[in-house]
Amino acid sequence: MKRLEGKTALITGAARGIGLAFAQRYTAEGARVAIADIDIDRAQEAAAGVGGVAIEMDVSCTDSIAAGVAQAVQELGQIDILINNAAIFTAAPIVEIAPDDFHKVFDINVAGTLFTLQAVARHMIERGIKGRIINMASQAGRRGEPLVAVYCASKAAVISLTQSAGLNLIRHGINVNAIAPGVVDGEHWDGVDAFFARYEGKPPGQKKREVGEAVPYGRMGVAEDLTGMAVFLASDEADYIVAQCYNVDGGQWMS
Repeated sequence: MKRLEGKTALITGAARGIGLAFAQRYTAEGARVAIADIDIDRAQEAAAGVGGVAIEMDVSCTDSIAAGVAQAVQELGQIDILINNAAIFTAAPIVEIAPDDFHKVFDINVAGTLFTLQAVARHMIERGIKGRIINMASQAGRRGEPLVAVYCASKAAVISLTQSAGLNLIRHGINVNAIAPGVVDGEHWDGVDAFFARYEGKPPGQKKREVGEAVPYGRMGVAEDLTGMAVFLASDEADYIVAQCYNVDGGQWMS
C-alpha cells in the first residue's frame, strides 16, 4: 500500500533539487502535490512531470505566502503535509558579512519557514486536520563554520523554530519535525563551491571533492537520500514523533 495515499502536500522551493525529489517521491507514495517556487516556469515544468499543481510563491513575502497557501487549498482541497524546503546559501568571513546578505538569508530561510508554517498551521487548525509539517534544517545548524556564519545561524534558527512550533502545535494534532541534511550534490553546489573558491583560494571543484571525501559514508548525498525520511515523517508511523530534527547526512554529525 502507498504510504501517503489520499494525502495532499505543499512543498516550497520544489521546482528543482531536493524539493523536486520530495515531490516525485510523494507522488509515487500516493500524495497529490503542490509545487511552490519563486520560479513559476520551472515550477510548472516540475508539476507537469509529477501530475501536480504549480504555485508561484516568494516565501520572503507574507502576502505571497498567503496567496500561495490559498491557491494550494483551492487546487488540492486541503493541505495535509507541508515541507518548508525553500532556502538560500551564502558565505563570507565575519568581517565581510553584508547586512543585505544577512537579511535576505534570514527573510527566506527563517521568516519564510516560520510564516509558511504559520499560514498552513492556521489552515490545518481551522479544518481540524491532523497534519504534518517538515522543516528543512541542515547539519550547518548544528555547529558554526568559519565562512558560513549567516547560513549556519539561519539553520540553527530553523531547528529552534521546529522545537517551539512542534511543542505548540501538537495540541492540535499537528506534528512538526525537521530533517538536517549534510552535503547534498546538485546544481546549487556550483554556487557553494564558488564561494569557497573565492574565500579559500581553491580551484573550482576542489571544495566539492573535499567535502565528499570527508563524509563517513564515502560520498556526498543526493536528493533521493532524503526522501525516505520525508515520507516517514509525513506518514502515520511518525505519529508519536514531535519537535525532533533528524540528521540524514551519511554520518557527518551525531547528536
